[in-house]
Amino acid sequence: MRLLIVLLLLPCLAVAAAEQSSQKVESITLLDTLTQGAMVRGQVNVKAGVEVLGRSLRIDDEGYFVFGLGRDAEPELTILIHHANGNTEKKTYSVLQREYDIQYVEGVASKYVSPPPEVSQRIANDAAMVKAARAESRPVSDYRKGFGWPVTGRISGVYGSQRVFNGVPKRPHYGLDIARPVGTPVVAPVEGLVTLAEPDLYYSGGTIIIDHGDGISSTFIHLSKIDVTKGQVVAKGDKIGEVGATGRVTGPHLDWRINWFEHRLDPALVLPPQPE
Repeated sequence: MRLLIVLLLLPCLAVAAAEQSSQKVESITLLDTLTQGAMVRGQVNVKAGVEVLGRSLRIDDEGYFVFGLGRDAEPELTILIHHANGNTEKKTYSVLQREYDIQYVEGVASKYVSPPPEVSQRIANDAAMVKAARAESRPVSDYRKGFGWPVTGRISGVYGSQRVFNGVPKRPHYGLDIARPVGTPVVAPVEGLVTLAEPDLYYSGGTIIIDHGDGISSTFIHLSKIDVTKGQVVAKGDKIGEVGATGRVTGPHLDWRINWFEHRLDPALVLPPQPE
């Protein structure tokens, strides 16, 4: 009787095994939409390695990793997965392309199109400080804890927009501008380590950079007051400064930017809806 039952079950077991073997087991999972300006989180086997855009990513104890796609990211992205057995898997994904607001303005005075020569060295020094601060990358995953709004208010500028003055394309805008009066408190959107706190950079005025781990950093510019110092650890919601109109601006607002190393990301893509 037992032999008869086994014989009857054999075809069913064979079908189940065939179906299981035919199911594709993904070696990597991406948790965010691949679009220009996106911070992209993913997960792999903790023993695997991941390489994206020429960088080897840190894989944390749960297999999570992060990378970013810039404003002009190519339509296709290749990810290399280095498995523990020595094999390398190549996966190619489509990247959603975005359209940005481009404004053409003629008749602008030359002093506003290009800075005067006497400040060129100051601008270069400022850029070097900012680059060094963004290059820091602690092996932590603070960014996974979820971003909040550093300040709420009217959105006066968006990521990716660009102006062309007298036919000369200026650098695209890489931040999210939130208009608020001078003195409005600005808080850390997620915890991290302060890597730069400067009161007077030529373009950005009062500037703070916070490292959120694995190359993800936040930059806060045009601040009227800075309440943190370089090397300080801040928690989500801690006051870090106040809205201002310092640097080259037309009015008081916070310009908040997010980077993955040198790749500039869109803060709006990591935020929940703005509270009422």
